[in-house]
Amino acid sequence: MKHFNDSHLEIKKYFKGTLETLPYEAGWADEAIFFVCVEKVNGTPAMKAQVQLSQDGIRWADDGSAPTVIEGVGLHIIKVAPNFGNYIRLHADITGGEMFLNLHIACKG
Repeated sequence: MKHFNDSHLEIKKYFKGTLETLPYEAGWADEAIFFVCVEKVNGTPAMKAQVQLSQDGIRWADDGSAPTVIEGVGLHIIKVAPNFGNYIRLHADITGGEMFLNLHIACKG
């Protein structure tokens, strides 16, 4: 039987500029997905989000996939490519305004 974990990373806050989630240890998981719920916006913001990987939770590298662009209110997903190693986080740059976010990560393995 697989294990499943859903964790809140950021809950109901406005963000602009650069956002980096805290390191999330997910070496046990086979799959990981970030759920980005944009509940409100000020202006016309766009988020450019990139999954980052780390072996130690200190030094980070982009996972090699193309960044995901998120615009508008709604639920958006960012799938983490397989074989992601141990620690993962989401790095994002928000331009053009602010986004009121509820950000989760779901892992199973």
